[in-house]
Amino acid sequence: MNLFNRAAPLRRSAPPTVPKRPAAPPAFAFSGLPDPDLAELTGEWMIDPAHSRIGFSVRHAMVTTVRGSFAEYKSRLYFDGRNPARSQAEIVVSTGSVDTGVEQRDAHLVGRDFLNSANFPRMRFASTAVQTAGNDVYRMLGDLTIKDVTRPVVLELTYIGHVTDPFAVERVGFDGTTTIDRSDWGLTYNSRLAEGGAMVSEKVRLQFDIAAIRMMPAA
Repeated sequence: MNLFNRAAPLRRSAPPTVPKRPAAPPAFAFSGLPDPDLAELTGEWMIDPAHSRIGFSVRHAMVTTVRGSFAEYKSRLYFDGRNPARSQAEIVVSTGSVDTGVEQRDAHLVGRDFLNSANFPRMRFASTAVQTAGNDVYRMLGDLTIKDVTRPVVLELTYIGHVTDPFAVERVGFDGTTTIDRSDWGLTYNSRLAEGGAMVSEKVRLQFDIAAIRMMPAA
């Protein structure tokens, strides 16, 4: 399934070292059946970059929040509306495409102190399981790879809706969030403040504001 939505080349990196996976957390207790209307959404989709955002936010100097996003990425998605547990997602992000709105800060982020884009040009999220948490709410377990370190994360996903636009393009929306400790992926650079706190928080909130369009079968 080669449904990548960005043609920008990404350098091949060495296979990541995968740590031993901890036992998966228990599934949510929600026992309702999927909405029958979701069955029609079953199929392959791709993220529409013009109407989506893959972003992050982090506390800076303990008193404010810096927000940024990544402009270049590839995606492949499969949504099973009859059985959401069979749904899959993969997103490969160009680390050099980070944008916080400040050129000097972006240069620091792609440098050796943080993402080291010259040696690690991409990071990747690949789902491993999907659990239904409630009406229009899902829990997606997956592996996040940054700087060739792979660790499990959990995305909290909310289904926004499904429409057909005036150009007869089917669109579906999801919002997803998770919070990680960046030091788990070797992003340990920091400076200390006079008051004793950190200049940049270890906790980073990742945000996936996704508008996906249906992929038509090849003729």
